[in-house]
This record gives sequence, C-alpha cells and structure tokens, in this order.
Amino acid sequence: MTQTIPFIDLATQRDRIRDKVDRRMAAVLDHGAFILGPEIRELEAALSDFGKMAHTLSCASGTDALALPLMAWDVKVGDAVFCPSFTFAATAEVVAWLGATPYFVDVDPDTFNMDAASLEAAIAEVEAGGKLRPRAIIAVDLFGQPADYPAIRKIADAHGLKLISDAAQGYGGTIDGELSSRWSHVVSTSFFPAKPLGCYGDGGAVQTDDAELFDVMASLRVHGQNVEDKYDNIRIGMNARMDTLQAAILLEKLAIFPDELAARSRVAARYSARLSNIATPQKLLRDATSTWAQYTVRLPAGADRAAVAASLREAGVPTAIYYPKPLHQQTAYSRFPVVGGALPVSDALAKDVISLPMHAYLDEPTQDHIIEALATALAA
Repeated sequence: MTQTIPFIDLATQRDRIRDKVDRRMAAVLDHGAFILGPEIRELEAALSDFGKMAHTLSCASGTDALALPLMAWDVKVGDAVFCPSFTFAATAEVVAWLGATPYFVDVDPDTFNMDAASLEAAIAEVEAGGKLRPRAIIAVDLFGQPADYPAIRKIADAHGLKLISDAAQGYGGTIDGELSSRWSHVVSTSFFPAKPLGCYGDGGAVQTDDAELFDVMASLRVHGQNVEDKYDNIRIGMNARMDTLQAAILLEKLAIFPDELAARSRVAARYSARLSNIATPQKLLRDATSTWAQYTVRLPAGADRAAVAASLREAGVPTAIYYPKPLHQQTAYSRFPVVGGALPVSDALAKDVISLPMHAYLDEPTQDHIIEALATALAA
C-alpha cells in the first residue's frame, strides 16, 4: 500500500513556527501565570482586531464558547433555539444543557448550511404551537463556509431572536466580503487542534460588540464571580478559562493564519476544478470565502461510499465522513423536534458526503494523486 497522506498536516505547520512557539511557551514557563496570564489578554485583543468585534473572551473550548452567550441570555426550559441537524453535536448540546429545546432545521443541498426557508418554517411552527418560546438561532459555518447570514439575520430581527455564528469550522470565512461578525450578535469559535486556527489542546473564544453581554460572559467563565470580589459569586457559572500556554501558541498561529487561509483557498479551487465532473463539491454561496476546514464532496448517486473510501485508503488517501448520522437521528437528540417532522436534505447528505485531505501545505503532486485515486475509485 502507498504511504498514507496526512489528512491534516499539523507537522509542517509546526515546523514552520516552532522556534517562535518555543519562545512563546518559554516565556509562559518563566512568568508562571498559567491561567489568564498576559498572553490571554494579548490574544483576545488580536482576535478582536482580526474578527472585527469589540470584545473577545477566550475560553476552554468551542463548546463553552457556544454555551456562554446562551447562559448570559438566560436561555432556559421552555425556550427554543433553532439549529441545523447536519453538524457536530456541540451545536445542539449546549442548548440541551440549559434545559432548552434544540429545534432542528434542514440545510441547503448545495452549500450544506442552514436553509433560510426551513428556518422560517421552524419558527412558524413554534409560534403556532404556543408551547415553546423562540429565543435564538445558532447558524453553523459548516466545513468552513459561512452560513447565509444576511438572510438569517433578517429572519432573526423579524422575530426578535438572538443570532450566534457557530464559527468553530469557519472562523475567518467571509460572505459578501464580510465576516460573520457583520450580522451576528455573537461569534463563537473553537481552537481544537484540527481546526484551521487550532491550538495544541482545547480552547475557544466568543466575540461580541455588546459590552454588557461580554461582562456577564466574563463572570460566567470563572464560576460566576464578581470581578470586584472573586469570592462573591454573583451567578451560577462554569470553569471555562483558557490555559495561557494555548494562548501563547495561538498568537503565533494567528500571525500566519491569513497566509494559510489563502493557501487553503488555492487548494480548494484546484480540487473543485478537477473534481466537478466526477463528484459534487460543496458550493460557495455568492461571493463567499471558506476556511475549508474540510473539503467535502457529494458522491454520485449509486456510488458505494464504503467501497470508495476503501479504494482511497489502499491508495494511501485517508478520508472522513462528516457526518454519517445527523443529530436528529442520534440517540441523545432523537427526542427533539424537527421542522415538518423530517429533514430530507440532512438525511441525504449524511449518506453521500466524503471529505478529502485538506490543509494549507497540500502540494500539487499529492493533490493530483488524491484526485486520480478518487476518479479510479468511482470508476471501479
């Protein structure tokens, strides 16, 4: 079997910035402020500048970054939060944590992101039913592409709902030349190592222009403490602090992030140009840019996905399936409502998507091998 190609090449990136990361980490070891040290404040300021939002709060994970604004808005039992089913579990998990109801909506078959018409239908169902209070929308930037935020924000405003951009995969992507911060009340992201902007452990951040919301989330991040008196806990909070070492690492990764995003876009464009006649790549919405956290295609009707993956594996090409089972079909989430009683697009995508190796350091000969291997597998 051919030597396996990296699905995500963190080693090459590590080698590119290793000396700078080593110096950053050594500085943390020297000053000893391992929790909420000076690098945390430096990173939060840099992320605010990059993300074009006034306030950034680092936290322990992308999951915490989704939970904190919901907690700050007092989302609770009886509230409905609308989210796609074709996503990672954290999007709906945080809603259920608070006793609220994740209300699943369908996605667009081309962009794979939240379908605005399905969202409107879900809100109408809740309003007509009278048992739940519509409170918020969590739109997901799936595989790196921003959701249709102009359309979704218009719906949110019409119904008085808060809008969270779940940018765990798509932080840095744009639509109509703007980051999701242009339309969202909150942008939440993850720094899990496999993300386009990832640390060497767990981490996340939540961004907003709302100073009052930021202050509440900052309190919640540290057990609901009073910032004037840390032993006077004024809220029921959580422990969601980021380690200073992770912030130090992220500062050096953020410095090369724009360059890596440009490289990912070049790789994706090359994939799309060469694969569009044998598979169906995720389609970009209008003038959108994606971070290409994953490069995902839909296989042709009738293709045996397991056989395709096996053939690629024999050629040294790793693949992944995101996601083989949408949330509304999973055991923990099957009890929650879905708009219209069914999500046909989410179900269809779960059966025919496959993700190929994608990272900023994928060279053309390796990419050609991947493309040829997929063509061979589909022709078998």
